[in-house]
Amino acid sequence: MHPFLPTPRQTNLLLLMAFATIGAALYLRISVVESDTLAAACFAGAERASCGLRRLILELYALEVFGGVALIAATVHFFRPDAMTFGIALCAAILGLFLDNVVPSAFAAAILVMSFARPARGGRPRPAQRAERRATPPASSRATH
Repeated sequence: MHPFLPTPRQTNLLLLMAFATIGAALYLRISVVESDTLAAACFAGAERASCGLRRLILELYALEVFGGVALIAATVHFFRPDAMTFGIALCAAILGLFLDNVVPSAFAAAILVMSFARPARGGRPRPAQRAERRATPPASSRATH
């Protein structure tokens, strides 16, 4: 059985997704969640899209959704390796780590690392049953069967 290894195309896509998620998580953390001016405007009753986004992120943080999704997807990926579940778990773990759902997200990241040592689904096909070998006559033989 061979371990889970994404193809080069899947690896490039996973890297792109990971870096985009890091950028989005940094933006959400610095510009939306920890912004004092935005927090003051939202508490003052400003109806802005960023205030709704801030409320949504804080609700998801309180429910530990990012870490929970990462943990579920990483567990599914561990038992049934697939590039899609790996990508979902990776992005959710990154969001969870940057948005303070640290414990479940770190555990999910550890499961993702361990999944590289686990055999992939399907694996190598079993060797076929060998048929009984019969001796063939030499090429110069004129014997008939």
